[in-house]
Amino acid sequence: MGSFMENIEELKVENQTTVTSFILLGFSHLAKLQLLLFVVTLLMFLVTMMGNCLIIAITIIYPVLHTPMYYFLKNLALIEICYSLCIVPRMLVNLLVGRKAISFSACALQLNGVILFVTSECFLLGAMAYDRHVAICHPLHYATIMSKRLCIQIVTGCWLSGVSVAVGFTSWLFSFPFCGSKEINHFFCDVAPVLKLVCADTSLFELVIFIDIVIIVMVPFFFISVSYIHIIYAILQIPSPEGRHKAFSTCAAHLVVVTLFYSTAGIIHLRPKSNLSSHMKEQVH
Repeated sequence: MGSFMENIEELKVENQTTVTSFILLGFSHLAKLQLLLFVVTLLMFLVTMMGNCLIIAITIIYPVLHTPMYYFLKNLALIEICYSLCIVPRMLVNLLVGRKAISFSACALQLNGVILFVTSECFLLGAMAYDRHVAICHPLHYATIMSKRLCIQIVTGCWLSGVSVAVGFTSWLFSFPFCGSKEINHFFCDVAPVLKLVCADTSLFELVIFIDIVIIVMVPFFFISVSYIHIIYAILQIPSPEGRHKAFSTCAAHLVVVTLFYSTAGIIHLRPKSNLSSHMKEQVH
């Protein structure tokens, strides 16, 4: 993280002749409802934080929950906590006091966190699908296959993948020159709204990040889909209704999380293109 911040400071110096801060427009068009939005957002934030903290605490305290499924669930809760902390506190400040400005470094750091946690969550959801696949399709070999060492390696790989993708793309994006408008039409620094402020040809960046996001989002989704095809087939082979219900119930929570994730963040981050075409940006530059 130290080297990442040093890189951001260098990029800030390089761009300081054009822009040193941004303005988060957020919910500016809903000025009369900002107090209501603050209360609703705060309540949702507190519920999310308490719920995820409770999940982590319970999975640590009770030895019976020291299993691969709950180990992955604990890390998923940690990712959700970090993601919320990355976005919501600043949004609450903006809603309450109307301070919309965010510094160049703070914007880069926030975007880095967003990419890191979204990427890590995508891969972790795929890992959880594999865990459920082994548990239902190969129950006799579950303890052998899903060893503690393998679980740690999988989770470490998910986090490291998120770090590498986040640092790479954030450093690349903020190496572009920013000029003209400083207004980010969003309530946090995301790829698409920040990219709109770049006055240079970003066609290669857009192509690479689009391919990367498709891989990050769709490959785990494909893996999850294939896993659940095998899981459903295995469940249907169980003779008793009680057994089928019990087997399916172990996958219900994961299915809910997958559905929520891919119906929101997956769609949002699948289109990181700016409004300016490459030709227009070359003219501006």
